[in-house]
Parts: sequence; structure tokens; C-alpha cells
Amino acid sequence: MSFLATASPPTPTNEPAIENDPWFPEIDLDALRSACRLDGTVTVARLREAATAAMLSVNRELAAFKLGHIACGRSALADIPADQVGRSSVLVLHYRRAIYSAVQADLIEEYRDHDTTGKGDKHADALEPRADTHRRGMRWAISDLLGLPRTTVDLI
Repeated sequence: MSFLATASPPTPTNEPAIENDPWFPEIDLDALRSACRLDGTVTVARLREAATAAMLSVNRELAAFKLGHIACGRSALADIPADQVGRSSVLVLHYRRAIYSAVQADLIEEYRDHDTTGKGDKHADALEPRADTHRRGMRWAISDLLGLPRTTVDLI
């Protein structure tokens, strides 16, 4: 019997989507894995955990937005009148981008904790700006969804 480790293990497929609060869209883990270029090193369980945490965080930030639209009779994010891109509401696209960015940041930070060798620590330090970039992407996606400016500047 032999063991051969590959640089990019096979990617799991047919992962069940994560059901969301009915007002927000569910998250398709295969689409998430593909869009974020995640290979098999990210297990199904770890991806599901990261996606669930991202959904909880983003949903909490959008709670007031959601309640305002429910009061206007909109039963889902996709029901809000918005521009369409690729037959999808731009609001749904911003929501998914927020989730995907949060997942990527979480995975980078999580896998940094597991690699403690000197070489691994240098590699982890190089990933730190990428995690920050993904967190910024999440913030921008939420701002875009809410129709808010991405940056607030005050002169002192």
C-alpha cells in the first residue's frame, strides 16, 4: 500500500447547500468552493462551518435592513426590486459576495493557526494581507447591498 499526497487533493462534489433564514438565499457549497477556488484540502465539514459562521455574521448585520423590507411586504431578499446581472438580483449577488469573502478570510485565518513551523509561519504572515482583503471585500459587499458608500472620511 502506498500513500501519495497531491498538491491539490480532489475536490468534493455534490455537497448539500446550507439552508438559510428563509428571507436570505441558501448557500450552495459547490458554487462557493468553485468561486473561491477551494480544493479538497478544505474539508466539507470545515467549509460548512465557515459558511454557516459567515451567514450568521452577515445576516446579523442585515437584520434591520431585512425587517424594513419585511414591513414593506417583501418575503425575500430576491423580491426587492433591483438591477439584474446574469438573471440574478444584484442584491443577492452582493449577499453571496459578502458570504464568500467572509468564508475565505475565515479559512485563511483558521489554516494559519494549524501551521506552526518556521517556514509555515512565514507563509502565514504572507497570507495575513489576503485575509484583510477578503474582510474588506465582505464590508464592501454589505455596503453595496445596503446602498451605502464604501468609505467614510472625516476631516479632522
